[in-house]
Amino acid sequence: MKSFSRMTYPYIAWMIIMIVVPMLMIVLYAFTTQGNDVLTLQFTLQNFVRFFEDSIFPNVLWRSLKIAINTTIICIIIGYPCAYAISKLQGNKQGLMVLLITLPMWINMLVRTYAWRGILNDVPMSSELKVYVGMVYNFLPFMILQIHTSLTKMDQNLIVAANDLGANKWQAFLKVTLPLSLPGVISGITLVFLPAVSSFFIPKLLGGGDFVLIGNLIENYFISTGDWNFGSAISLIMAIIILISMYITKKLDHEKETN
Repeated sequence: MKSFSRMTYPYIAWMIIMIVVPMLMIVLYAFTTQGNDVLTLQFTLQNFVRFFEDSIFPNVLWRSLKIAINTTIICIIIGYPCAYAISKLQGNKQGLMVLLITLPMWINMLVRTYAWRGILNDVPMSSELKVYVGMVYNFLPFMILQIHTSLTKMDQNLIVAANDLGANKWQAFLKVTLPLSLPGVISGITLVFLPAVSSFFIPKLLGGGDFVLIGNLIENYFISTGDWNFGSAISLIMAIIILISMYITKKLDHEKETN
C-alpha cells in the first residue's frame, strides 16, 4: 500500500506547482499594492474597494452572472429533451448519437468559436445574442451528457411499476423520471455555469469588443494594463463566487441523494 501511495507524489507535486502556488500568488497580489519592478509587500484592501466603488465593475460582474445563468437555463431547456430522446434509442443508435454530440468537442473550443465568428459575422443580430449562441453551442454537450448518464442509469422497472399503478406517460415522467434525473441536471448546471461565468474569449470573439464580461476584465488587467494587483482582486472575487456556486450545487445534489 505504501508503494502505491508513493505513486501519488508526482501528482501532488504537480498540483502544488500548477494550482496551489498560482492561487497563493493571486491572493498575495490581490491584497498588496502595485509595485514597479518588484512586488512591494504593503498589504491593502484598496483593490477590492476600487472594484465596488466604481459601478462599472459590479455591472460587468452582474452581466457575467446573468449571461451564465441564462446560458445554463437555455442548455437545460434544449439539453434535457435531447438527452431524454437519446436515452430512448436502441444501444447502437444511442452510442452513435452520443458520438455525434461529443465529436465537435474533439476540436479546440477556440477554433470552434472562430468558426462561429465567421458564420455570424454577416448575420444581423446583436452582440449579446451572438455571445449566447457561442456559449450555448460550446457548453450544451456537457449538459446533454450529464443528463443522459442519469437517465441511462435509471432502473426502467420503476417506470413499468408506475404504469402498472395507473400512471400515464406524463405522470410517470413527472413522478419517476424527472426526480431520478435531477442529479444529472445538477451536474450539468455545474459544468455549464462555471465555465460560462468565467469565459473571456467567447464574448471577445463573438461580441466584437462591444460585450465585456468579467473574464475580459481579468484578461485586460493582466495582459493589456499590467495591473496584476487589481486583476488578482477581480480573479479572487470571481473565485469566491464560483466556490459558493459549487457549494450550493453540491448541497442540492447531496440533499437529493439523501431524499
